[in-house]
Amino acid sequence: MDCYSCRTNERVDTLPPREVVAVDEHWRIAHAFDSALPGWLVLVPRRHVASIADLTDAEAASLGTWQVRLSRALRTVTGCAKTYVAQFAEEEGFAHVHFHVVPRMADQPADRRGPRVFAYLDAPPDQRVDEQQRDDLAVALRAQLDRGEPG
Repeated sequence: MDCYSCRTNERVDTLPPREVVAVDEHWRIAHAFDSALPGWLVLVPRRHVASIADLTDAEAASLGTWQVRLSRALRTVTGCAKTYVAQFAEEEGFAHVHFHVVPRMADQPADRRGPRVFAYLDAPPDQRVDEQQRDDLAVALRAQLDRGEPG
C-alpha cells in the first residue's frame, strides 16, 4: 500500500512541527505541504482509514472536537473570519481519510471562497507556504491549542 499519511504517521516522533501541529491517540494534525494559503491544516487519522464510515466510535467522537478546536485556534492565530472543513481522500496515494481545515480570511478574494479555495492547494513550489512559515504557524497553533479557548 502506498499511503503518504501512513508513512508519515509512522514517523510522528521525529517529524518537524509543520507535520505535527497536534497529535493524540486517534488524530495527527499537519499543515498542508502544497498550499499557498498559510494555516491550511489537515486532520489525519493515526491508523489507515479509507472511508469515514470506517472510523471507530472513539475516532468519530473526537473528530468534531478537533475540527472546532482547530477552527478556534486558526481564528486566533491567523485572524481568519471562518474556517472551511472538507474531506475527499480520492487522490492517488492520498486515499487515507483526511479532513482539510482551511482558514477563510476576511479579505480573501471572491474567486477563492467556498469550494474554489482549493485553488490554493497543489500550488507551484515557488507559491507554497515555505517550511519555516509552516513550522512557525504550527508552533503558534500548538501553543493556542494548549491554552485552549472556552467553548
